[in-house]
Amino acid sequence: MLRLGRRFRFSASHRLHAPSLSEERNKEVFGKCNNPFGHGHDYILEVMLRGEADPETGLLVALSRLDEFVRVTVLSDFDHSYLNEEVPAFRETPPTTENLAVEILKRLRDGWGSQMPARAKLEGVRIHETRRNIVELRAH
Repeated sequence: MLRLGRRFRFSASHRLHAPSLSEERNKEVFGKCNNPFGHGHDYILEVMLRGEADPETGLLVALSRLDEFVRVTVLSDFDHSYLNEEVPAFRETPPTTENLAVEILKRLRDGWGSQMPARAKLEGVRIHETRRNIVELRAH
């Protein structure tokens, strides 16, 4: 069984704010990340796959195919966006890195079967928000 990882970069801004919490509680929970003007990150998204290589090509999946799928499914909406306003999933849900991982994995899962070869299984995603903050979410 092979494991393949591919990294993608995107830049986005956000404000960590939960509409269900009071202003005081938001400031307490999210600290400086609750700044009303938001702040940005240069994220690194890792998409992890597993499976067996194609016997003819030796590839689990053509990287150009994976790149295009991730570009259309995730990056086109997330890159250079204000997540709270431009990505519907985050209008009422705080765009924490944990919630980003959930939304990205959902988007990848939704289109995976029709876009990727059957031998390539989506294993999960890992998002680097900063050099110190990393969130990983497994698909199974």
